[in-house]
Amino acid sequence: MCAEDSHYADSVERTCLRTQFADLAQPPDQTARMACRWCTILPVTFEPRNSYGAAVISPVLRPLLFLDVDGPLIPFGATPEQLPGGYPIYRTGSDLREADTNPLLARINPALGPRLAALPYDLVWATTWMADANECIAPRLGLPQLPVLDWPDEPDEPDDEAGGLHWKTRPLLAWAADRPFAWVDDEITDADRAWAASHRTGPCLLWHIDSSIGLQPDDFTTLSAWAAALVPR
Repeated sequence: MCAEDSHYADSVERTCLRTQFADLAQPPDQTARMACRWCTILPVTFEPRNSYGAAVISPVLRPLLFLDVDGPLIPFGATPEQLPGGYPIYRTGSDLREADTNPLLARINPALGPRLAALPYDLVWATTWMADANECIAPRLGLPQLPVLDWPDEPDEPDDEAGGLHWKTRPLLAWAADRPFAWVDDEITDADRAWAASHRTGPCLLWHIDSSIGLQPDDFTTLSAWAAALVPR
């Protein structure tokens, strides 16, 4: 079934219908398959509540959140008409490592850190910053050292680029294995969603971020709602 969630249609166009099951103690079927044009949601099995009526939460169901840096955390590309005064600059403490060669670090909004930490996900860096994300980005956000997804030196399939598949998609899905995950990136396309849909049997959310503005409150709303829908009721 492919549709859009009317609950978020007025405020967040990019939302999947999975949230419609949030208020159902037992969904119409043990497996729900839904997708929308913005993300890919694959089958997930709902489990019953325990004897106290509380959701039975298994640690393996806690989803991963793969984080890109350039675009979601360091916005770029806004026109002078969009931001006449340029991007806001955020000063940090002197104890933080400064990257003199990258003044764009000052665009990272420290307020994003607590919001990311509060999400019901295990965070993973999925960025070309690699280990530097823990040295340069995490301290600015107040985040701990996070796992880093290592990229292959060469793409596995030379034809991926010609087919529109992002070079991150294959290694990212391989790293996630069977765990549910969300991925936020400014370069995600329908080709990545289609490939994920045909190569996974677990739930995943491929969420495109506008690089000119970075992560916004509506993005956090969507990520929270999607993760909440994974929790059995």
